[in-house]
Amino acid sequence: MPTSNNYFHLHLVSDSTGETLITVARAVAAQYANVTPVEHVYPLVRSQKQLDRVLDEIEEAPGIVLFTLLEKDLVSRLEDKCKQINVPSLSIIGPVMQLFEAYLGAATTGRVGAQHVLNAEYFKRIDALNYTMIHDDGQHVEGLDDADVVLVGVSRTSKTPTSIYLANRGIRTANVPLVPGIPVPAQLETLTRPLVVSLHATPERLIQVRQNRLLSMGADTSGDTYTDRQAVADEVAFARKLSAKHDWPLLDVTRRSIEETAAAIMKLYSDRQRNRPTG
Repeated sequence: MPTSNNYFHLHLVSDSTGETLITVARAVAAQYANVTPVEHVYPLVRSQKQLDRVLDEIEEAPGIVLFTLLEKDLVSRLEDKCKQINVPSLSIIGPVMQLFEAYLGAATTGRVGAQHVLNAEYFKRIDALNYTMIHDDGQHVEGLDDADVVLVGVSRTSKTPTSIYLANRGIRTANVPLVPGIPVPAQLETLTRPLVVSLHATPERLIQVRQNRLLSMGADTSGDTYTDRQAVADEVAFARKLSAKHDWPLLDVTRRSIEETAAAIMKLYSDRQRNRPTG
């Protein structure tokens, strides 16, 4: 394998934003613990002149080439160059498009960036993001009933990043911190329309995350109840008891990434929507 010092060059060439390529490439690269990709991302490659720069960089730092290009002339030129300099290349969407064409019996439109058009779904995501930013960390609880999902949990259970991730999927998400000794907002306890999900983690994990947070801020972590083992355990117990009282589903985020947490919440939300009576 042509790598040096346990790294290899990974060239990602797209005629749009490159998000699809990055997601696929990182998902695969994560399976190889002993080598690290050096990513070269080339978004919005739509002309021969733009491709010239890409080809020069690929030749200068040979490696795997993945691409999502629709213009046939650009594809042919990129593939020819890769063969010439003996580097592997693969179209990420090409085989999928061929499958769709064969099944649907129709050719593609060839429209670059079609998934990013300003349609109703796009504006739904923008609306969800606006809502989520306004209703972060227990703000404006009077508007909680307008949410699709409300996340609750003690400090450092990833409520905010998970809320933003969900909003990017068009789900209006609010989040409310659970703090022992501070009454839960009455609006939260009477919600019926939104799905309320309680995020929790082990005390050990919370202490680790909180200590790292304080250290990054240059704060002293000694003698602070924020990271005290018993105090944190009491917080976790309080949150679990409150969730059981209201029958809020519990989601353990101890070993979950933001993406995995969001996926679990979206499944809960989808199941709830499917089972909700209509009419």
